[in-house]
Amino acid sequence: MKTKFTELLGIEYPIVQGAMAWVSDGELAAAVSNAGGAGTIAAAGRDPDWVKEQIKIAKDNTDKPFGVNVMLMADNCDQIVDTLCSEGVDYATLSAGNPITYFKKLHEADIIAIPVVPNLRLAHKVVDKGADAIIIEGMEAGGHIGNLTTMALMTQVIPEIDVPVIAAGGFVDGRGLAAALVMGAAGIQMGTRFYASKECNAHIKAKQKIIDSQDTDTVVTGLVHGHPVRGIRNEMSDKYLKLEKEGVSDSELEELVVGSSRIAPQEGDIDRGFVQAGQSLSAIKEIKSCSEIVQQIIKEAEIRLN
Repeated sequence: MKTKFTELLGIEYPIVQGAMAWVSDGELAAAVSNAGGAGTIAAAGRDPDWVKEQIKIAKDNTDKPFGVNVMLMADNCDQIVDTLCSEGVDYATLSAGNPITYFKKLHEADIIAIPVVPNLRLAHKVVDKGADAIIIEGMEAGGHIGNLTTMALMTQVIPEIDVPVIAAGGFVDGRGLAAALVMGAAGIQMGTRFYASKECNAHIKAKQKIIDSQDTDTVVTGLVHGHPVRGIRNEMSDKYLKLEKEGVSDSELEELVVGSSRIAPQEGDIDRGFVQAGQSLSAIKEIKSCSEIVQQIIKEAEIRLN
């Protein structure tokens, strides 16, 4: 299945594995790349040594293209970018900050620069400054989200952008891939579907939480304070939203959520920890291998497109 994005990366299928903090490591990235997609290591919350180790793990397990996501709000993002350039990866996705200052360094290291953008204005800005492709992520996605839906982004961004556009937010199956391709996208990014995969090293309780959840089970915390994060409702999120509604201070809210993105996937505490997941939950019915996931999606997409 060829698109402008598969040709850019040299991959078989137009499917990118989303970078999920404390979830997406070198083993998961390699498994997705081996399945024909593009696996992505998540550097958010990690130090350069961990990133270097995960790049080595990915290289030991695949000879296919893979990348690393850099969360630009992190204090150590400069060091993370330096690590990518010294270790050599195929692409970098850049989120939660200004990616433009890193394009030159990445290109000098032969790394494809793919910023994540939430609206048309920023899409134009990063493309004008040299982005090789972009990811448009709708508010249906898990984790940090913007204000626009995936459909609204595809409708408005794709016709105006010449580089490959990857659509993200709410994609879990072949019907979604087919829809995105018909809209003019060059591929899709999926996080939650690969969270519930056999090769994902997240705690089984977190993966099972995704399988057991329904379409209405996600909530968005931090919306009032401008840092919205989508995940599956639990005791912590109920308390957070109650306190947020009552107008408590930012420091009190921060104290409640500190570490929550880590302890669910890493320790299996799904009451205190936040399983960050997108809205398309009821379509994820079992934990499968990355190869099974990708092959099923491609088969479904081809049927729909035909």
